[in-house]
Amino acid sequence: MRRQICEVGRRLYQHFFVAANDGNISVRLNKREILMTPTNVSKADLKPESLVKLTPEGELIDAGNGERASSESRMHLAIYRERDDIRAVVHAHPPTATGFAVANFGLEQPFLPEVVVRTGATPVVPYTIPGGEELAQSMLPYIKDHVTLLLGNHGVVAYGPTLRDAMFNMETIELNARIYLTAYQLGHVKFLSEEDVEALRKRYQSG
Repeated sequence: MRRQICEVGRRLYQHFFVAANDGNISVRLNKREILMTPTNVSKADLKPESLVKLTPEGELIDAGNGERASSESRMHLAIYRERDDIRAVVHAHPPTATGFAVANFGLEQPFLPEVVVRTGATPVVPYTIPGGEELAQSMLPYIKDHVTLLLGNHGVVAYGPTLRDAMFNMETIELNARIYLTAYQLGHVKFLSEEDVEALRKRYQSG
């Protein structure tokens, strides 16, 4: 799992979803241990031994190479507290989706099948100062009903039952934002009808 987190970090960096030491990743190993990226380390330079381990309350279990947990650890812990089904969280600043967050423009209406069957609606969480309890508190009304959130004037957080799912959700919301922006610039966004949405859910969510 440590190696997988490092690989996701490299993918974030290669996709230009993060720059410098932006972003953070975590995985819930079990009920008492959460593995998380350290603060002030580029996601391109992550090493398995540098990851830190926390309790769900945020207490340090293992400091890795003497590192501190990401300053956004409270955001991750809030998601795990609210969602027993979630095992991984990825936070990044993908450019187009973050542009929507800065514009306070949520991606909540269905315009692609992937919006319906993969991520669902992605609302904007109102801006609060990052790096503290304020952001975690502002997210609480949104966590249970979504797997991707635009963080106002900040970035994107995506989560899922596996690290792979969380990263796929991050990639999907950025691609969805690019597609939406292109359609908007072309002068028309054709949303899916309620009948379209119901048909998609019936086909893909029935297994």
